[in-house]
Amino acid sequence: MGPFRVGILGATGLVGQRLVERLASHPWFEIGVLGASERSAGRPYRETVRWRLSEDPPAEAASLTVRPCVPGEFEGCHLVFSGLDAGAAREIEPRFVEAGFAVVSNSSAFRMEPDVPIVVPEVNAAHLTILAAQRERTGGGYIVTNPNCSVTGLVLALAPLHRAFGVRRVVVATYQALSGAGLEGPRGLEIVDNVIPWIPGEEEKIELETPKILGSWEGGAIVPADVRVAAHCHRVGTLDGHLEAVSVELGRRVGPDEAIRVLREFEGETAGLGLPSSPLRPVVVRNEDDRPQPRLDRGAGGGMTVVVGRVRACPVLTLRFELLSHNTVRGAAGCTLLNAELLAVRGEFDRGIRP
Repeated sequence: MGPFRVGILGATGLVGQRLVERLASHPWFEIGVLGASERSAGRPYRETVRWRLSEDPPAEAASLTVRPCVPGEFEGCHLVFSGLDAGAAREIEPRFVEAGFAVVSNSSAFRMEPDVPIVVPEVNAAHLTILAAQRERTGGGYIVTNPNCSVTGLVLALAPLHRAFGVRRVVVATYQALSGAGLEGPRGLEIVDNVIPWIPGEEEKIELETPKILGSWEGGAIVPADVRVAAHCHRVGTLDGHLEAVSVELGRRVGPDEAIRVLREFEGETAGLGLPSSPLRPVVVRNEDDRPQPRLDRGAGGGMTVVVGRVRACPVLTLRFELLSHNTVRGAAGCTLLNAELLAVRGEFDRGIRP
């Protein structure tokens, strides 16, 4: 498969850095262009990035000259990854679509547009069918998004339960790591000895995006699932890994053992496709009373596996459990990359998108 030459918009941000890190040794994709703001453009990547993931940026990216985020600078790229924040993405991503590029985005800017799919490949790969309608509207280019970082872990745990029993209502409290706020997140003085019980826009994203992802493809459109979601979001002092406490009402009474069996058997819609970023198991269930924990479990499956624990009966709804996912890997760059791999095996880079 490939090789496909790719570009990254917002390459100096935290999600952009994760994309650079994971693309450095990718068997299908090779980094061709790194894009960032005008103030960063024209200098080598190593000089302009505030690298936060390891000792140094990967050698193949470090010497690349950062370019402005305009389509003309990305000629020759089969696709463009976007790690832009929502404000910049809303302005920049449509320019690339209009120029005929495939944009695989982590941004929230266009997730709720009717013909833009929010994709977690193991859960709703079928939603990519809507790209035909999006291409017809745009003349060739398209956007595929992945969800909010908390939503990704949540829907991976809910999807097998929804398929087996039907999910009706969800109440979720998230305990979100500092890296989810990006490089300009809370200062140490704000988060040490503290929990911040509000993250702008997070609760709304969880409540809106989850039904869309769990929805069905019917009559040429994505029909959101009839699932009601209530979210409470908190910023906590962990570096990586979003912990979520979930209570769920199912379509019938289900005991913990039956739910655990369904979760452990879940393989998802990408099973057998050989996607390089796909984990061996998308969901694992731990038996210990005190797991999952961010420091111990965020690296499961190379950061791509969701870890579920404490599955038990709920006295108000049906079940309750804890889940943990790596927010900048599974919840951001890793899911974006997995989406691109899925597009590649479906031949979506060969259908009128300019190479």
